[in-house]
Amino acid sequence: MSARHGKPLRGLMSTKTSPLFQGRFGRMFRSLHAARYGKDEATSRANLMKLGDLMTSDFDGPKDAPDAEESGIPALYTYFGQFIDHDITFDPSSSLVKHTDPDALTDFRTPAFDLDNVYGRGPDDQPYMYDGPKFLLGDKIGGGVDPNAHDLPRNSRVPPEGFDRRALIGDPRNDENSIVSQLQGLFHRFHNRTVDDHPEIDPGADFDQLQKIVRFHYHYVILNDFLPRIIHSSVLAALKTGGHFDRHKLGLFHWQDEPFMPVEFSVAAYRLGHSMIRPGYRLNDAVLLPIFPVSKTIDPPDGIPEGLTGFRAMNPAWGIDWGRFVDVDIRSYGTDPGDGSADDPTKKRLQFAYRLDTSLVTPLSALPPSVASNPASLPQRNLIRSLELGLPSGQDVARAMHITPLKDDEIMIGKAVDSPGTGDVRGTIASIPELSAFKGNCPLWTYILAEAGRNQEPVKIPVQEDKTISTPRLGPVGGRIVAEVFLGMMFGDNDSLLNLDPAWQPPSGPDFRLKDLIKYALGG
Repeated sequence: MSARHGKPLRGLMSTKTSPLFQGRFGRMFRSLHAARYGKDEATSRANLMKLGDLMTSDFDGPKDAPDAEESGIPALYTYFGQFIDHDITFDPSSSLVKHTDPDALTDFRTPAFDLDNVYGRGPDDQPYMYDGPKFLLGDKIGGGVDPNAHDLPRNSRVPPEGFDRRALIGDPRNDENSIVSQLQGLFHRFHNRTVDDHPEIDPGADFDQLQKIVRFHYHYVILNDFLPRIIHSSVLAALKTGGHFDRHKLGLFHWQDEPFMPVEFSVAAYRLGHSMIRPGYRLNDAVLLPIFPVSKTIDPPDGIPEGLTGFRAMNPAWGIDWGRFVDVDIRSYGTDPGDGSADDPTKKRLQFAYRLDTSLVTPLSALPPSVASNPASLPQRNLIRSLELGLPSGQDVARAMHITPLKDDEIMIGKAVDSPGTGDVRGTIASIPELSAFKGNCPLWTYILAEAGRNQEPVKIPVQEDKTISTPRLGPVGGRIVAEVFLGMMFGDNDSLLNLDPAWQPPSGPDFRLKDLIKYALGG
């Protein structure tokens, strides 16, 4: 890194001592034994595959109308959560073939909310991402309501057969679907506008100051908007003193003392977002697509088209109308009169994430080969991964946290909807014969999702109508793990908002939320 930037970008800096420190994975509950689900490994795998099947919902095509699985969380938070994950964790050696020691895994993301998935190694080391102090933007795209919508910048070479132009960004995973891809593009535009709105900062000498402004807004949204959306209010309240997060109340995770990324977080608790994914999304008036292509093996109805899969140049008609994903404006929630008119694209309704529960939508059960294989089912992959990394059961983790574990008849497999219908609920671990191996021994990921279904809070949603939706949130086990890891990393990072200026607020005031970050990036 050249001297003109003053100091290395934080994407290369440590929260400890070495300027090249990355991180490592490890265990939060080291004294707990690995859960097993049969007499041998083959039986354990077979039982987990059955559970993964039962955690997959019946086929439900993409739709724009309200439905019982919607939560009170606008749909963009699903992909903001994915964006955050790509900022803090990356394990390229993930294996589903052999047992893996978490302590030997390297986290190739810096262990901080430093936006290294956006900034990469900075304009000196990766000049092809930048135009001076600003990010390069890609080709113009349309279809939405944003006249300045752009694709990500991409390589210009003619790709070999079977490949498309790849995005030139800090983390290639942020191009894996068209929603997170366009969210990445908005962070580029947020940075570019920050440059324009701060002419007093010399970007050649103080690029890190521009980064700090962007990061502080990002940290503020994580702490004051994202975590309260996904974690039960009682869990967050227990980590505060006088209304402010208190580092002394962290009992599970002390990042500065022992830096690592807990596999209980990365492989179980923070995989909550998989349950929030809708079967499909309406990007704009003309485009309603499944999140992934629907496999022919599922026998979908005729007319289900390609999915929103990424790693390719953006379809020029796929520009997102952001008001369909987050409340940048207030729209009608819409009702379903039963004649299909609720799917009318002119309604332009805000879509909401699906509820946190033990039910994942069908497209996630047959991922395209470019995303995953053997198994191609996301719920099965999550469960097998937890076996390979030796995660303890949810009940054992609860007891280690001095929490009374859920009973087997309280661990529901299916949708946490208010009025379950036929096919919504498979049953409980106590009632489903195929799940006898999981009695008192539920995989941590499944346990945390089932716990969320039992920790619902009423959420008044941002629509014209006066409407409240019962919304599952991470409970005392899952919520505490996620909150402590997030806060532990914040408190352990000397350059974070909580350490440098915990009283900081965005210029617009304390009510700044993800919608406001989006509006600023859009020029509003």
